[in-house]
Amino acid sequence: MTDPNPRMSLGALLRRPETGSFLGLAAVFVFFWIFGGSNFASPNGAASWLNVAASLGIIAIPIGLLMIAGELDISIGSMVPAGSMTCAIISGHFGLPIVVGIGAALALGAMVGLINGLLVVKTAVPSFIVTLGTLFAVAGLLLGLAVIITGTTSVKLQAGPEAKLLLGHFIGGVFQVTIFWWIAAAAFWAFVLHYSKYGNWILAMGGDKVSARNAGIPTDRVTIILFMCSGMSAAFVGLSQAILYNSAQVSAGQSYIFNAIISVVVGGVLLTGGYGSIFGIVLGTLTFAIVNQGIYYTGFDANWASLIIGILLLVAVLMNNTFRKMALSYAPKKKGAKA
Repeated sequence: MTDPNPRMSLGALLRRPETGSFLGLAAVFVFFWIFGGSNFASPNGAASWLNVAASLGIIAIPIGLLMIAGELDISIGSMVPAGSMTCAIISGHFGLPIVVGIGAALALGAMVGLINGLLVVKTAVPSFIVTLGTLFAVAGLLLGLAVIITGTTSVKLQAGPEAKLLLGHFIGGVFQVTIFWWIAAAAFWAFVLHYSKYGNWILAMGGDKVSARNAGIPTDRVTIILFMCSGMSAAFVGLSQAILYNSAQVSAGQSYIFNAIISVVVGGVLLTGGYGSIFGIVLGTLTFAIVNQGIYYTGFDANWASLIIGILLLVAVLMNNTFRKMALSYAPKKKGAKA
């Protein structure tokens, strides 16, 4: 007789990629709730880490999908300011409609993602090296063109009320509207990864790309699409910040590279690929944001934040590996059949 409810068995829970990240999030939240006082869990306190999590999460989800597929995109560090500056130059400096600036920024993200994807699949050069090259190339091109076109590295942008409402609005005066964009993105990608054939393709590619290709999975096409989604997501965050803060700068965005990777790894995605979940990535992003912002609500020196994040990353990796080993070694007890 088999387990009547296999989804609730211990082995099934241990095999979930988000199990370790959920426990980590709970521990981090309780820690800062105790030492941060009531302000940490207040609406203003929650907004401080939810706003950070929203912008980071929109980027972390496609980065996580790429890592699950066995790839990596670090060019996002340049695509965030590129999307921001493109929208600001077109709609701020030249005064064109904001929809044109938004479209141009997203198109730029898609184009850079397309270039990344084509280079990866056509040259077989590791995606880390390819996107490292585009990271510096886009940064240099952005800086040079910004100075030539505007004469400065910072451009003002005054978006209309519709764009402000959709992309640059504070709900209740503290919560950024990008939180809802993050939720929508998480729901969409959760469906793709966990309830569609494309999700099976992504997981199979991370497990063994050669076998996935031999099984008929269009690995090259999926890889290119994932890189394009990554570029567009980074550009979207950049343009939304430009609309929110009424300006864009060339230097912003480099911190997203490692912050996104940390969030994804804390969320249970393996660096080797083939294993992970959208819910885990969301939990990992929340964990990182709470640590990043929660330190300011305690009496601790904020300079220790990087140390805490580093320790958190190491603990998360060890915890995820431990849970995977426990899941693989777990064997449910068989119940004897009744006569």
